[in-house]
Amino acid sequence: MLSDRSRPVIEATLPVVAENIPEIATRFYRHLFGQHPELFDGVFNRGNQAEQTQQLALAGSVAVFASSLVKVPEQLPEHLLSRIAHKHASLGITPAQYDVVHEHLFWAIVDVLGDAVTPEVAAAWDEVYWLMAYALINQERGLYSARGVRPETVWREWEVAEKVRETDDVVTFRMRKVDDRLVKTSLPGQYVTVQVPMPDGVRQPRQYSLTRADDGQHRQFSVKRVSGGGKPDGEVSNLLCDTVDVGDRLTMSLPFGDVVLDDSGRPVVFASAGIGITPMAGMLSHLVEAGSHLDVRLWHADADEASWPLRQQVLDDVRKLANGQVHVWFESGAECSLPVDGVRQGQMDLGDVELPWGALYYLCGPLPFMQAVRSALIERGVPARDIQYEVFGPDLWQADLATEETPGATERAGRHSA
Repeated sequence: MLSDRSRPVIEATLPVVAENIPEIATRFYRHLFGQHPELFDGVFNRGNQAEQTQQLALAGSVAVFASSLVKVPEQLPEHLLSRIAHKHASLGITPAQYDVVHEHLFWAIVDVLGDAVTPEVAAAWDEVYWLMAYALINQERGLYSARGVRPETVWREWEVAEKVRETDDVVTFRMRKVDDRLVKTSLPGQYVTVQVPMPDGVRQPRQYSLTRADDGQHRQFSVKRVSGGGKPDGEVSNLLCDTVDVGDRLTMSLPFGDVVLDDSGRPVVFASAGIGITPMAGMLSHLVEAGSHLDVRLWHADADEASWPLRQQVLDDVRKLANGQVHVWFESGAECSLPVDGVRQGQMDLGDVELPWGALYYLCGPLPFMQAVRSALIERGVPARDIQYEVFGPDLWQADLATEETPGATERAGRHSA
């Protein structure tokens, strides 16, 4: 709970802090890595650093957290905290690292804002930081405890058993156990962090959704190659797609993630675009393994049929369900050689799509896609609490900005980087 003393100070200074977040974040990371270059090894995604998306992630989440406390001082934004805690747990983050971040973040705030950071202002923002930090530390401690691990033991080696090219730019890796330790199966929709050693010796972490139900011996994830489009090529995705092969070993974390399939027995609708199909594939696989008789519908948007990742797997799974349907939208035209229940041209438009009564909705894809689908669903009367969505990338806090217009919204978003 934010104190009565700090609340008006935060309220008064939040606009100037928010306005200067890009510069604060840039100086924070420069200062942090200048003194702790080891954090690039296995913790921070240097691809996101190069694109400057990571620069906004931490400072942005602190600002959103502070804004939430100003609006409702007696209540923490649990959905934001849960997303971050799961990502941190998948990276093996420790409580001591919050002290390091505090030191360099507050150095950056003072460096940017100068004399505006009076002792009163510094104390108020210090309170906000530690409210957020201790809430995350407690959640992460609970996540580690529930899995019987410590931060340093979330990792283990797995061997590539199969490598399957799904599309021109998406590859699926089916991994198998290489030791006798017990494996706790994932929840449907969760992800793992993969630590990949780069040619310069630095381990780079990336999060990937599990795309098939665990069987205790195998885990499966899919990787989209990042290249072109005016962005730097993804060093991890290209290395995985081009050089990692059957028999190679990869270090993976335990599964984490809070956007998981609800087991209340209500109809389920999955709406995805592009590589956003990956968590949907994992959830569909779990439904098949459970012998589900639920009304299950998959809506997927893509450039064309050939670009649709995991299409054969998800179609096979939907056909195994007693009440499954697949509808697709292709930018190239309303043509599909696969056995789908409907195909339309263009972007996903729900204007004439039947919505099952009482359904739960799961969205994944680019943020504009999810905003558009979510808005269409709410316009048609779907309660915000029945919509969950997963964000790929470091900007976990962006989802909260996108949903502020709907009071009481409880959507959750996640992680991932390609």
